[in-house]
Amino acid sequence: MPGLRYQSRILLLALLAGAPGTAIGVGLVWAQGYQLRTEWTLTLLVVGVWLGAAFALRERVVRPLQTLANLLGALREGDFSIRARGARGDDALGLAQLEVNTLAETLREQRLGAQEATALLRTVMAEIDVAILAFDEQQRVRLANRAAEDLLGQPAARLMGRRASDVELESCLSGVAPRTFSGSFAGRSGRWELRRSEFRQGGLPHQLVVLSDVSRALREEERAAWQRLTRVLSHEINNSLTPIQSIAGSLLDLVRQEPLPADAAEDLRQGLGVIRSRAASLGRFLSSYARLTRLPPPSSVPIDVRPWIHRVAALESRVPVRVVDGPDLIVTADPDQLDQLLINLLRNAADASLETGGAVTISWSADPDELAIQVLDEGPGLQDSSNLFVPFFTTKPNGSGIGLVLSRQIADAHSGSLTLENRKDGRGCVAEVRIPRGNSGGGR
Repeated sequence: MPGLRYQSRILLLALLAGAPGTAIGVGLVWAQGYQLRTEWTLTLLVVGVWLGAAFALRERVVRPLQTLANLLGALREGDFSIRARGARGDDALGLAQLEVNTLAETLREQRLGAQEATALLRTVMAEIDVAILAFDEQQRVRLANRAAEDLLGQPAARLMGRRASDVELESCLSGVAPRTFSGSFAGRSGRWELRRSEFRQGGLPHQLVVLSDVSRALREEERAAWQRLTRVLSHEINNSLTPIQSIAGSLLDLVRQEPLPADAAEDLRQGLGVIRSRAASLGRFLSSYARLTRLPPPSSVPIDVRPWIHRVAALESRVPVRVVDGPDLIVTADPDQLDQLLINLLRNAADASLETGGAVTISWSADPDELAIQVLDEGPGLQDSSNLFVPFFTTKPNGSGIGLVLSRQIADAHSGSLTLENRKDGRGCVAEVRIPRGNSGGGR
């Protein structure tokens, strides 16, 4: 029966199942010796019951399956309102209908949730002041929100299907991301932050490009930075110029006296010594500022971590420096800048440990992505960590206030980080530097 349809096979099986009984019944009718007319009537009745039962069985089997097929077809078409009536959980067919009804309700709820989420996403994308565009593998625009329309000066209907090069966004699909750049587009120009990520739709790769205007934020930060710098420069320069001006005036009055007092030479010597001291202090401050603003981009080369840390640790002789060896590994970074970073941290740790007669410990560890270096001291710890990375802020009598700032700039230039906090296992503090093992940030 392979060539027959399912309902035909059911009918044929029903006929075959009833055929023996029907044959026996017809045989018994003809064996009784009834009149010919009666025998034919009974024969037709038996055969009719046989055929009717077979067709009824076929309908009882096929009709529910057709109903289930219609329900599943409705679900496939997205119509989740149709339900099977008379579904019961105490028989096999009713259980199947109940499962289909439950599936329909679940799909209805999921579609409603998806529609609500999609509506929310569209509202957010329409209202957010960030340009969002999606490009397919041929670099053609597949999605653009309202901010992207304003940025490119074209409606989304005209942007769809156009290549990135046609809308001057080809450079946004390559290079380092995230990054900040200056650019001019059809609708606007300024400073932009570019973020890019990949996703798949329909099994094909796509790129999502996000462009946010950071011009205003950068101007605010620049103005705040200039204000802070002006306050710092004014404070430090005035601290030196005020006593210089005062002492210079006193010395000028002194040399105008006729005749000169007996102790004039000593007063002149002391006054000029103060002027020289304050001028030297001002010179050191300006030199420190120049060092802070002239940090070049890292020139990255492979560095063997173990000999590097042991070499730098040997430079500090004021306090005992213990090196706890970590794994052997190579990082890609600027060796001169990393030397400066670690020397600054060691010097600060040694200064703190000298106050308490403690020691300094250096250790390192690594994960698949980063190298982590810890410098632990046994000093008095941090009293206030809010100003640690403020330029020219220092608690040391002869400190410049740029060591930690310069160290953090070096870590940032290597796409890493620098943190400083009090130790949890005893007194003192711990400085931790994290640097990517295969650094790509800022390298040449």
